[in-house]
Amino acid sequence: MGVLEGKVAIITGAARGQGEAEARLFAREGARVVLTDILSDLGSRVADQIGEAARFIKHDVASEADWQTVIAETLNVFGRIDILINNAAIYRPLSLEATTPAVFDEAYGVNQKGVFLGMRAVLEPMKTAGGGVIINTASVAGAKGTSGLFAYAATKWAVRGMTKAGALELARHKIRVNAILPGVIDTPMLEGASARMTEAMQRATPLRRQGLVEEIAAAALYLASPGAGFVTGVDLFVDGGLSL
Repeated sequence: MGVLEGKVAIITGAARGQGEAEARLFAREGARVVLTDILSDLGSRVADQIGEAARFIKHDVASEADWQTVIAETLNVFGRIDILINNAAIYRPLSLEATTPAVFDEAYGVNQKGVFLGMRAVLEPMKTAGGGVIINTASVAGAKGTSGLFAYAATKWAVRGMTKAGALELARHKIRVNAILPGVIDTPMLEGASARMTEAMQRATPLRRQGLVEEIAAAALYLASPGAGFVTGVDLFVDGGLSL
């Protein structure tokens, strides 16, 4: 039996990258997984490859109505919700000067409001289940000063704040809330950054390489597992030492 046997997990942004790796690993560890994303073709393909333990739902995390649909369909198919990974995000590597209000609103909607809506949406199902785990994907950019990532960094700082507030408020319901802070990870998201920026961040990483999506998935598995049963409100850096 896997460490997540009998659990049901919702993973946003799961069509590729970190979310896909998390969905595949969680399913191997016994969980039934609901993958959500706006990338329907890719998400459906991943769910089909995982098999009967997986379902895909098209989902805009900035939409409260979409969250209601995801919760209803998850409960209808799998009967409960134990784990939520708020992984969906958009990455716009722009300076303050280059960040328009429209760009900032877009980043806020997905990276920050989407996390807020997800945390609220799973609250009642997790209370019904007797507890649960929420894992929010922040970033090392949300833990130090950054240049050229204004909106992204702002929203990731906010994710850390919501994680800590949520950990305090939801502990009485036996719901643990933690954050993963990835560094430079080899994902399609980095395609939006210049090669110069990516190389500079990699050089600044003490381990001198990009991280792998499987390493983020392993961190999420730990936080979701019974082995982390006394862990809540933490920032788990998976950044090769970039934040040091």
